[in-house]
Amino acid sequence: MEVRPYRPVDAEAWNTFNAGAVNGAFLFDRRFMDYHADRFRDASLVVEESGAPVALLPLNRTEAEAWSHQGLTYGGLIHHGLGTSAVMDALEACARRLAAEGVRRLAYKALPWIYPRMPAQGDLYWLFRREAALIRRDVSAAIDYRARGRVSGRRARGVRKAEKAGLVFERSQDWAGFWRLLEAVLAERHGAEPVHSLAEIERLADCFPAEIALHAAVRDGELLAGVVMFASGQVAHAQYIAAGEAGRETGALDGLFERLIALYAPGHRYFDFGISNIDQGHTLNEGLIRQKEEFGAGPVVHDHYRVAL
Repeated sequence: MEVRPYRPVDAEAWNTFNAGAVNGAFLFDRRFMDYHADRFRDASLVVEESGAPVALLPLNRTEAEAWSHQGLTYGGLIHHGLGTSAVMDALEACARRLAAEGVRRLAYKALPWIYPRMPAQGDLYWLFRREAALIRRDVSAAIDYRARGRVSGRRARGVRKAEKAGLVFERSQDWAGFWRLLEAVLAERHGAEPVHSLAEIERLADCFPAEIALHAAVRDGELLAGVVMFASGQVAHAQYIAAGEAGRETGALDGLFERLIALYAPGHRYFDFGISNIDQGHTLNEGLIRQKEEFGAGPVVHDHYRVAL
């Protein structure tokens, strides 16, 4: 196997390969990756055999460290169903290439097991063989549509409360209104701000209208709560979640989530509520993850590793 750097001229071929990969995702599409190209020094690699791509590795670089990828929720080696030995060979070839370029460490975000269309964890075995260190573990909560857990009485009451309040649940284009709500909630409750700016999320939603959608709980024209969904392959993922005071009083998120769980069921295998951690995974927001699990979800971890090269 031979490894070369990704070049902008490769964008179309990269996207085509990613679209057919067993563990591809629209987050790995260059139109998504490149929206924040000014923030990250791209160091993505293309693995080839006989001049044809057999794997892709989205990367960015900071000094002597490469990351897969700091601007993405998850990362890892993208392929069309390589066996364990071939995955190990591909990653070893990438490691040699990075080391030759002066990279001393690789920070690797493993793709959570619910995302690939078929089992694809050969990279975890390579990490073990490379004596990689587990440096971070976040906990998400996901519903398996084939075996949804019990919905708690509290969540069921919230759904009924939203119905009695006369809330309307709909796909919305009011990105500006939701972003104001989201920014206020994140600042007040977590001292944080959205990863994406309003302009960025609007641009991404225009590029990926089938994958990125804002869904809102509305009453008398007022947006009380909203969820931004990222739908990729077999997983529907809640990327941003926010409710104002009126939304919390009326059970808006309970009603909205129950609607979304049903809406995404026909085309997906899992509904992922997202992580409930801060402090690099060391602090768990127990109330937040309990709320998600009460919809019948179970824990799924997002692992980050560091490999010495």
